Amino acid sequence: MPAKIPATVVTGFLGAGKTTLIRHMLENAGGKRIALIVNEFGDVGVDGEILKGCGDAACSDDDIMELSNGCICCTVADEFIPTMEKLLARPEPPDHIVIETSGLALPQPLVRAFGWPEIATRVTVDGVITVLDGKAVEEGLFAHSPEAVNAQRAADENLDHETPLSELFEDQIAAADMIVVNKADLMADADALVSDLRMKARPGVQVVKSTMGALPLDVLLGQGAAAESDLESRHELHHHHHHDDDDDHHDHEHGHDEFETFVLALGEIPDPAAYAGRLAQVIRDHSILRLKGFAAVAGKPMRLTIQAVGPRIDHYFDRPFAPEEPRETRLVVIGMAGLDRATISKALEPR
Repeated sequence: MPAKIPATVVTGFLGAGKTTLIRHMLENAGGKRIALIVNEFGDVGVDGEILKGCGDAACSDDDIMELSNGCICCTVADEFIPTMEKLLARPEPPDHIVIETSGLALPQPLVRAFGWPEIATRVTVDGVITVLDGKAVEEGLFAHSPEAVNAQRAADENLDHETPLSELFEDQIAAADMIVVNKADLMADADALVSDLRMKARPGVQVVKSTMGALPLDVLLGQGAAAESDLESRHELHHHHHHDDDDDHHDHEHGHDEFETFVLALGEIPDPAAYAGRLAQVIRDHSILRLKGFAAVAGKPMRLTIQAVGPRIDHYFDRPFAPEEPRETRLVVIGMAGLDRATISKALEPR
């Protein structure tokens, strides 16, 4: 059976920066074919037009589909499932599907929809990304404009859930595999909010800062969470809530300076299981976001593939080493700027 197509759900309140984050993702797709489902409703599909206008092949009109008949979690059967079926029926299905929810959508019912028989065997939820307006949360508002959230609620005739922003915020945190504290450049103390969210979130949930949603593709995609199989740990406070669409406003410069990547070239490892345990500890100690690569195992002809997303580590033998291929361990480490490379390197030395 072919591998399931990964899908990433991007959720968050109006003005948090979902559209900006996705636009940046598409502009830096690096050849990966990403299909996008935008849940926007109202008279004008602003988010869809913003994304279609990014001037990149990854933003082709055919790969951007808009759901405009109301909040996605209230129209799963009528709109979302048929749209997914259309994507999956294409002669060349996408490499990855990204779903931008409206600011009113509950993430949990949408994740639950991936268990529907029409799509369950074809797609998996790679991860749920919750985007926060860091400045608004720091000020106790949750959304940039609570008034705009209420206006969006009033405009959606299909909306069947009414919940305070504070409770909806808790649902977004409960569903997340990654929390993006956006607009960090405007905050008084972004690190304090990051620390607080790490304590509130489930174990293993990554919390990162961003400005204008500028995050590396390797950080956003490839989480491998299979969220549809893990709904119990994502329990919502209530069965009904809301959010709102997002604008991209801000004129601040942005880049990837907040992140760093480096490669470690190491020797053969003696024991894959023991080494995976050490990797997990180093990841926890240094808040490493991603770690991936290959290892040579002493006495084994096969190459060991290693993939780590936060503390979750997968390792398996994928193929024999080629005759001229060096038997070494090479690991790519991705994290926030300021990683202690020397300490990490020493801790990961085979022994």
